[in-house]
Order: sequence, then C-alpha cells, then structure tokens
Amino acid sequence: MMSDLRPRAAALNSAALSDAVGRLFGHVSTISDLVSPTPGRVLFGRAATVRFAALREDVFEPRAHSFARFFHEAVGRSPSDKVLVLSTGGRSDLSVGGGVKLSRLDNHSLAGLLTDGRLRDFRELSAYAPAFYCRGETHRAGTGDIMPVEANGLVTLGDATIIPGDYLFADAAGAVVVPVSAIEDALTLALEIQADDARYLEAIRLEDPHAPGGAEP
Repeated sequence: MMSDLRPRAAALNSAALSDAVGRLFGHVSTISDLVSPTPGRVLFGRAATVRFAALREDVFEPRAHSFARFFHEAVGRSPSDKVLVLSTGGRSDLSVGGGVKLSRLDNHSLAGLLTDGRLRDFRELSAYAPAFYCRGETHRAGTGDIMPVEANGLVTLGDATIIPGDYLFADAAGAVVVPVSAIEDALTLALEIQADDARYLEAIRLEDPHAPGGAEP
C-alpha cells in the first residue's frame, strides 16, 4: 500500500495535508518548530514509536534500557518505510541520538525519524538516506538524562498524539499525523486543496484591480 500512496504524498506539502486532516478531524494533528539536517527532504511513512523518560539511576540497567533493543523492538522485521518516532516527554533541550546511534535507520532503510528532542551530528545524518526532523542540533549527549522505556506505545509530540501505525508526513514547514483509517481520504482531499490553491493563484494574477470584490481568498 505504501508504494501506492508515496507518489501522491510526494506531490503534497504539509500545509495542504494539515488543512485536509483538519477538515476530517477536530483534534490536533500537527507538530511545528521542527528543523532538519536536510530540510528539502520530505518524510513520509508509518510510525514506530519509542518513549524516553528521565533517567533513574536506581532502575537503569544498560542492557534493559539500550537504544538498540528498543529500536529493533519498535521497527520489527519489516523496518523499510517506517518512521521512528522518539518521544522525550517534551525535553526539547536533550539529544536522543546522533550519527553513530542513528546509522541504524540508514542500515535498515527506514523512511526517517521524528522527535521532540534534539539530534547530534547533522553533517553525518545528512549523508544518510532517511529524513530527520527534530527540535534542533546539539553537541551534548542525552544519555545521562533520559533512557528508552517503551516501544510501540502511544506517544505525544508537541500537542499531537501519535499511535504506532499512523502515517506521518513532514517537510520544512512541520509535520502532520494522519490516522491510518483516513490516509486515502486525507491525501485525496489535500491534493484537491492544492489544486484549488493553484486556481486561486491564477485568478489573483488575472484579477482586475478596479473591479469590486476579487478572487477568493
């Protein structure tokens, strides 16, 4: 199914898809203030989630709380085209990984990564095929502050809830969360919205400044 959806998603931008999901649902479905090592690269795929929590030294155990363990548990045996979602619980000042740890996404052909935390090594990440979207770049590791505690559970990034299997779309303007049950309707509606915008652009270009009213919007 992903191969059928990808060409339509590639023709979209996050603004049109955000409008489309907003017409279908009343809940928050967008995540803003994201940056990327490759801002021109579009992220599209299905969510596989890992939730982080503040580190507790009395319960932390390196093997039990290793990122590798949670990564493979989250993406499963079919990682291709999945989006790894790393939730820090709102700790946008902390790093969830860098060029070494996140090389796993490139090795296993994931679509990319979305996080409310920061990332290290933008230069190295930009050389990988997946798309990466985060709150910013940092040089400081976050391993002493947070630990992975759950794979493929419900997570929140910003004000948006992400359920494993949701479709995620991100570009330089932000990210959109699309319930799997609504992906066909959302893509179709978003393409219609973009077509309407193109017609408005042409109408505005041709409008008579002396005529009452004008093109909408």
